[in-house]
Amino acid sequence: MKTIFVLLAIAIFLTPFEASSRNTRHLLSIDKAIQSPDFVSHLDTDIALYFSDQKHPELTRSLGYFNSNKKTNAFNKSDTEACQWVFLSALLSLQARARKEGANAVINIVSYYKKKIYKSDSQFECHAGVIMAGVALRGEMVRVAK
Repeated sequence: MKTIFVLLAIAIFLTPFEASSRNTRHLLSIDKAIQSPDFVSHLDTDIALYFSDQKHPELTRSLGYFNSNKKTNAFNKSDTEACQWVFLSALLSLQARARKEGANAVINIVSYYKKKIYKSDSQFECHAGVIMAGVALRGEMVRVAK
């Protein structure tokens, strides 16, 4: 009887957690996010960003591909708000890596959530839950002709 009570208590305790957990996939506008005041004031204009197959200046040197996998607190935020915030964090991370590698641009930026590529020059992929939101990006650090 005691074992049944313990198992029942565990089941009741875990049920709300399972019921409230989620991982909603969102495809959101890159342009809308980048035009927000937070992005304009934080992104480094000296390191250009080119998504998917967007045209870019001629390459003078490729410095390799790098990933950025960022999470943010999504509690008490809309999914869009949390996703845009974590997207900014992921882009800042790519720019910091570009700076470290001596690159002046990041090209071929794709969503790379759980190592699955989603290519788009107009949308980014974000996964949002009750507590966390996450964006993973992959991009090629390059030097381009100015």
